[in-house]
Amino acid sequence: MSPLSSSLLNPRLSFSLKPLFLFSQSSFAPRKFQIPRQFVSAKRKTFSALASEQSSATDNGGRSGGGGRSGALYPSPVVEQVQRIDVNPPKGTRDFPPEDMRLRTWLFNHFREVSRLFGFEEVDYPVLESEVLFIRKAGEEIRDQTKFSMTVAVFHFYVQLYCFEDRGNRRVALRPELTPSLARLVIQKGKSLSLPLKWFAIGQCWRYERMTRGRRREHYQWNMDILGLPEVTAEAELISSIVAFFKRVGITESDVGFKVSSRKVLQEVLRCYSVPENLFGKVCIIIDKIEKIPIDEIKRELNATGLSEEAIEELLQVLSIK
Repeated sequence: MSPLSSSLLNPRLSFSLKPLFLFSQSSFAPRKFQIPRQFVSAKRKTFSALASEQSSATDNGGRSGGGGRSGALYPSPVVEQVQRIDVNPPKGTRDFPPEDMRLRTWLFNHFREVSRLFGFEEVDYPVLESEVLFIRKAGEEIRDQTKFSMTVAVFHFYVQLYCFEDRGNRRVALRPELTPSLARLVIQKGKSLSLPLKWFAIGQCWRYERMTRGRRREHYQWNMDILGLPEVTAEAELISSIVAFFKRVGITESDVGFKVSSRKVLQEVLRCYSVPENLFGKVCIIIDKIEKIPIDEIKRELNATGLSEEAIEELLQVLSIK
């Protein structure tokens, strides 16, 4: 007797088949038999476990209590639970259907046209980079998280990384920005590059951070970089290119403004008050919080670094210059 006919004679076996189709000689249309829910297990079972269950239901004579043949020779197939797939993209990412893709292409084309207008050449880098490339930029002490001597900014940068170990036991990360990749490529090319260097890139970047309006974990970054030009003309050229881009897309001075800062000016101010060089990084982090937290809190944090009251007041006065 075939397995199919045997299962039809035994109700226990026919309930175990999923799905079960019967074909008559006069018609090829399948008739699907519904399986009672109590006979379908929601848990996965191995072949041996199913056979053992079927055997335990029979008596010593090899007959089941229902009078049919033992089903141990034809165990039930494994029933698997189907997991529903979320059709939304992962949190912090987005799709680009045609209407959004047209807008993105329009914007990226303006990035490219302005960059080429100012003599920049396009480059690109891998989205996946060595983790140490970003750790080196943030600081070597970042690896030892048991020591809290690291600055808040360094730690914050590290926890934003999408990093993992690949199958070759290499520590890699999705790039959170493009500048470290630029530095790596310039070092790799070495003396074969002619200076000044003018490159631009439009790259996809990843940062695991709290999402706010207009800020996701996946974003695109337009970078324009000039290397090998010591004069301030490089900064002037970059600002001019941004102005040209804004004019192209219809953004005016009523929409945006420019804020220009100089590390050299800040260093000179700190040097006037005998602030050691090793405090420069901490002071910069605190100053970056201006307009984000109350000014009294800024003063308290600056005072905690060891700056005198006179130096703090003078520093804040210089930073308030319009």
